[in-house]
Amino acid sequence: MRETAGRTFNIAKEHPATPGCTTSFAVHEGTGLTVSYFSLAAGTDISAETHPQHKLLMVAGGSMDVDAGDGARHVAAGESILVPAGATVGMATQEGCTYTELNMERETIMNQAVKAGDVFRLGDLVPYQDGTIVNMDVAHNGGMKLALMSFDAGCGLSEHSAPGEALVFALDGEGVIGYEGQEHVIHAGECFKFDKNGRHYVRAQKRFKMALLLTLQ
Repeated sequence: MRETAGRTFNIAKEHPATPGCTTSFAVHEGTGLTVSYFSLAAGTDISAETHPQHKLLMVAGGSMDVDAGDGARHVAAGESILVPAGATVGMATQEGCTYTELNMERETIMNQAVKAGDVFRLGDLVPYQDGTIVNMDVAHNGGMKLALMSFDAGCGLSEHSAPGEALVFALDGEGVIGYEGQEHVIHAGECFKFDKNGRHYVRAQKRFKMALLLTLQ
């Protein structure tokens, strides 16, 4: 992944739009998954195209209208929309928009809680429970997994490592990530990258929700 591990970052702030232009930044290309950041300046659009993969669009800043052939849906910062494989989709923005696009192979298994064409917040899919960590798999295939986790205050994951690279998207509240011996506070709207086999833990002093995108190959 073209991100630096061991730091918090904000996608919208680090990838502002170029006036009058649309730009894309390739983050990852692997088996079953590609990840890109798109930045659309105010008044720009991406013409409708058809793709063989599922697209999960996660808006980091601004807003846009997404039209997958059944009417435009307005997607604002913190919201997401799933475009199914084979659909023709275009995007347009009046105010400007920065978003993350996950392209997942057609065979990807999606959680039934995610309905194609609906605008939703990832954090709303997983509840808080007293004294508990709640986990939900949103999508997975042979090369990736996207999971959601909610942490009640005082809960956490002990130090461990993963077999692939990973991106954390903080969705709600505030958490503490320990990574290779250093602690980092992360807030809703920020992200964090783990390298393959990077030692890390997660602790929630307050209630905290996050999405975890893990590469498996």
